Amino acid sequence: MSALPQHDPASAIAPPAGSAMWRRDFLFGTATAAFQIEGATEAAGRLPSIWDTFCATPGKVDNGDTGEVACDHYHRWQEDIDHMAGLGLGAYRFSIAWPRVMAADGSPNHKGLDFYKRLLDRLADKHLQAFVTLYHWDLPQHLQDKGGWLARDTAYRFADYADLMGRELKGRVNAWTTLNEPWCSAYHGHVSGAHAPGLRDERHAMDTMHHLLLAHGLGMKALRSRDAAPVGLVHNVNAVLPASDSPADRRAAELAHACANLWVLDPLLLGHHNTDLEELWPTSRPPLRDGDMALISAPMDYLGINYYFRSCIRSDGAHGYVEAPQPGVERTQMGWEVYPEGLRDLLTGFQSRYANLPPIYITENGMASDDRVVDGRVNDEHRIRYFARHFAAIDQAMRAGVRVKGYFAWSLLDNFEWAYGYAKRFGLLHVDYATQRRTLKDSALALRAFLARRNAHS
Repeated sequence: MSALPQHDPASAIAPPAGSAMWRRDFLFGTATAAFQIEGATEAAGRLPSIWDTFCATPGKVDNGDTGEVACDHYHRWQEDIDHMAGLGLGAYRFSIAWPRVMAADGSPNHKGLDFYKRLLDRLADKHLQAFVTLYHWDLPQHLQDKGGWLARDTAYRFADYADLMGRELKGRVNAWTTLNEPWCSAYHGHVSGAHAPGLRDERHAMDTMHHLLLAHGLGMKALRSRDAAPVGLVHNVNAVLPASDSPADRRAAELAHACANLWVLDPLLLGHHNTDLEELWPTSRPPLRDGDMALISAPMDYLGINYYFRSCIRSDGAHGYVEAPQPGVERTQMGWEVYPEGLRDLLTGFQSRYANLPPIYITENGMASDDRVVDGRVNDEHRIRYFARHFAAIDQAMRAGVRVKGYFAWSLLDNFEWAYGYAKRFGLLHVDYATQRRTLKDSALALRAFLARRNAHS
């Protein structure tokens, strides 16, 4: 059994006094992704995904780790939901594994669907809202074999999948997310090669992003034809700082900001692709067709924002940029700078840039650290401070007029951290991968104490 920190745990993590985050209508939850936690990659008719293929390719994932077992959530989901309910959370954001619920011919895999129906029913029993993501990077391998996100047809296959989920899960979902972090799918999957499917060609950049955003538009339309729950998209953003005041570095930072933040948001909220990206990738152009931008820019019910870090940027001397990490700053186990003010500044900047900015949920925020169980306790006071500082930044953005409706900590569980395997721990709950034992970290206990105090006084 974990012990509480010596100080007052609720006060250590709580948002500032008077913050709207103290109201019960501000939603607190936690988040996961199917491939990172479920395991059971061959159970009940699940098909291979691009991440199964990527993991099986030597040298792609640290330590040769795979998602075959992960957190064994497929078999332990009831326990995991009980932990969330015990923490006093109000919502759970998770993804459906496309390869688990749909056969290659487009027909439903009812055994896979039944898993998610049982999970959704238990969430409802525990009074946890279900925020369901349709695509968190695990594209069925059979679609990758036909071109994946480089092929326009994949957007239409996603629409078929969204239609099936809307039909099968109607009335069970509180909010739908079409895509999680299309930036990562486009850039890390097709330009840097760091993620599945591991392609490396900057000419892929605009093709893949356009098809992903088209899938979002088509999928949103399909979901709305089947279910009344709100629909949005989740975008990962990061703050950008020029390494110097030189014109070259300032321009490099503008390009980095355009790539990291505006590449996704401008098409969604302005109805056109950002032209700065033509300077960054002169050989890549979006494959536009009539009607595409109307689908992509259809109004969303909410926007999910994932935020982790700030980047310091300098010119590469050509048409691009490179990172120039600042010395002496706090960093997480991932090497990411801890900079909560960047979240505030991004949110207020988006409010200024986009007149039609929808309500926002912070759908991921958290830190990785080398957490260990010592005498039954995981002392992660650094994570408690991280959350408290980001709560303060969100509060400042809200006071400036940004409509933030909720916050989801990443993540419920230590899990498979993509190309890093199991070396990085983001969870509120520590997972012993040999035994699958879950241990609440001090950050989870502090969050529980704050939510209990909030709910008792609001």
